[in-house]
Amino acid sequence: MKRRGVLQAGGIVLLLGAGQIARGAGIVAVRLWPAPDYTRVTIESDSPLKARQFFVASPPRLAVDIEGIDLDPALRELVAQVKSDDPFISGIRVGQNAPGVVRMVVDLKQAALPQVFTLAPVAAYQHRLVFDLYPAQAADPLEALIAERLKDASRSAGARSAASDAVGLSRPAEPGTDPLGELIARQTERTTAPPDATKSIAKNDQTVGANGKNDAKKGPAPAARTDRLIIIALDPGHGGEDPGAVGPGGTREKDVVLKVAHLLRDRINATTVNGNPMRAFLTRDADFFVPLQVRVQKARRVQADLFVSIHADAFFTPSARGASVFALSQGAASSSAARWMADKENKADLIGGLNVKAKDAQVQRALLDMSTTAQINDSLKLGAAMLGEIGNVGRLHKPRVEQAGFAVLKAPDIPSVLVETAFISNPEEEAALRSETYQVQLADALMRGIQGYFAKNPPLARSRST
Repeated sequence: MKRRGVLQAGGIVLLLGAGQIARGAGIVAVRLWPAPDYTRVTIESDSPLKARQFFVASPPRLAVDIEGIDLDPALRELVAQVKSDDPFISGIRVGQNAPGVVRMVVDLKQAALPQVFTLAPVAAYQHRLVFDLYPAQAADPLEALIAERLKDASRSAGARSAASDAVGLSRPAEPGTDPLGELIARQTERTTAPPDATKSIAKNDQTVGANGKNDAKKGPAPAARTDRLIIIALDPGHGGEDPGAVGPGGTREKDVVLKVAHLLRDRINATTVNGNPMRAFLTRDADFFVPLQVRVQKARRVQADLFVSIHADAFFTPSARGASVFALSQGAASSSAARWMADKENKADLIGGLNVKAKDAQVQRALLDMSTTAQINDSLKLGAAMLGEIGNVGRLHKPRVEQAGFAVLKAPDIPSVLVETAFISNPEEEAALRSETYQVQLADALMRGIQGYFAKNPPLARSRST
């Protein structure tokens, strides 16, 4: 009995100790990541936290009881981090709801689908409690892309030059002849015109038959000349909770590659391919985290013609240097370095913070197992065109396109490459990556690579409309 009593007492002491540790959890940092896709709130602590959530529809707000913690000044920092232009959050309130329980109320600007989950320690992070606020009605990225294209076309009407080059790859669209705008106008007519008029429109739309000749009795509608929008998906690596590689001078990969992507976007949006307008679509256009499979899903949703993932390499020693271009490999990697690089990049979801309990996670991940030989062959052609141009502005790490099992390159129907612009772990190349001059040179080189690819591999026929 005496021994049992000691054991019982010891058990009580242990239980009390565990309770004290739980309630004494310290807040390491709080972070807020607003973005058009979703807004993320992260609470990082030195020991695990448990949360219970309650969503109130009217007015929309998310209440979360965080157990194992007392009100900490760091939590109040979240209140100050909310910006007026946050697309989802209008304000955050925190208070001590009960001993060891802090209640956080997130006031929302719109109906949302919240996801609350925890992440185990990884890389530089300790325990994380994450709140992801997704819109109840997700935006259609293709419609947004088309609307943006029409807005820019309207702004620049009458201001563009009619100059063109011999192969038609760098010719700006002619003023007043935006084929995509005409296509959308035609779609609008279909939905708004009276029944008889709709029949007439449908009849006149049959302008090109299987034999390539005009099958309509009347003259072709203006949009029949072309309804092709060339879409290039640009994928700035990492973002949000995942900084990517960090150079010796503190330069973060996620910041550099986003700047290069913005420069490349501007060049793509000002270019046509044989009279067809080009448009860049960014998987992220700000500092927020996007899971690997979602990047692939986004590119497929907008029916991208090409997928270009932009990164900055890093290695254990500062001597490694030079740019690389990678395509997918269905089998073994082309080198041990390529395999190591793919393994490193494929861990982005662990660092960025993926909610593995999301309902569609397994379905989305299944998309990553459908790559085709044709896609890989086209990806190698695109990679070769880009590698040759990058070599004209900087040093190459390898003189050929490498292959490995990069998860982000597994869209089955989109030629996809991953560009490692330089070694950010090399002090000289880190300085170059921070230089606006070199960023412009990189964007120009990537643009020439895209143009060179299309010169030999015209885009496949597709029709995009609202």
